Amino acid sequence: MIKSRLITNESYVNTMKSALRLLIVDDSKLMREAIVGVFAEDENIMMEEASNGLEALVLLDKFNPDVVTLDINMPGLDGIGTLKRMMIEHPVPTVMLSSLTQEGAKITFDALRYGAVDFVSKPSTILETSREQQIAEIRGRVKYAAEVELGAIKYIRREVKNNEAVSGVGTDTSDAQCKQIVAMGAAEGGYGALLKIIPALRAGSNSAFLISLHVASEFVDAFIGYLNTFSQISVKRAVHNEEIRSGCCYISSGDDYMSVYNNVDAFSLHISPAPFANRRGAIDMLLFSTAEAIGEQGVGVILSGLGEDGAEGLEEIIRVGGTAIVQDPHTCFCKEMVHMALNRSQVEYIEADVSIGNTINKIIY
Repeated sequence: MIKSRLITNESYVNTMKSALRLLIVDDSKLMREAIVGVFAEDENIMMEEASNGLEALVLLDKFNPDVVTLDINMPGLDGIGTLKRMMIEHPVPTVMLSSLTQEGAKITFDALRYGAVDFVSKPSTILETSREQQIAEIRGRVKYAAEVELGAIKYIRREVKNNEAVSGVGTDTSDAQCKQIVAMGAAEGGYGALLKIIPALRAGSNSAFLISLHVASEFVDAFIGYLNTFSQISVKRAVHNEEIRSGCCYISSGDDYMSVYNNVDAFSLHISPAPFANRRGAIDMLLFSTAEAIGEQGVGVILSGLGEDGAEGLEEIIRVGGTAIVQDPHTCFCKEMVHMALNRSQVEYIEADVSIGNTINKIIY
């Protein structure tokens, strides 16, 4: 069941000067009609429909859409095949809209890696949210996606690391003591950003990577397993009292507070349940503790997301002499977190998500 925070039309600020062009791709006429109905009352949206992937590719040039909703299961050229062709021939912000694109599913992560900017399930009575909420979420996600600039859309080609990684079990490739910490925070849109960043990080540094990701806890392990398939560094779930080792990436859900402790001869993790379930603060906690524990050797990174979590913590990273990186708002699915951070601090690096991994490599080597 999807438990992610709803992105609704009410939280979207319409800054478009002309009508948004939406291409709906689904082999089911009933589903296409249902999606048309979601946007029917919006005079600022023009819509076209495609019943299969090949038809969609033709309409890309004729209709020139601003955003596409794309089903997975279609005869002939399926959704993933269509997405790959789109990203090569005519990149367009794309939201995967399918019964298969459940949060935590491999095919969902595949779609994000191949260039989709977001995903949402088709309206269904088996989901925990009401039909009205599901419709609002579809509307909101499509409009957010339309605001992502084309430069952020990228088909990420990565080789599978090894058989062990495919099983989702990472291995420590370094016994070196951690001397630098890169602490990252992400929320809505964070999956896609991290799929561009983590596999780009080079192995063999003296740095460890800590990530607070605002998704439900039950989806974190699936994402870790997927990242391990394509990453040079070892990716694992953050565990309470574990010693932080260089060359490793530790991920924690925003449902928990992950903190860094300096034990004189080593750094360790402290994991505890977030005290306020409805108030986001896990990213700030991670960044504040990183600043206190390692000072100027800390690197803080704020990625796509709603809200203001991380803005104060990044300010503290900068105050103690550490390095700050913020995802370029134009490449974010949701821009609020990065705008809050940029409004609060003078940030050294403002980078597209496709560039952040290489920027981190330059800083830590």
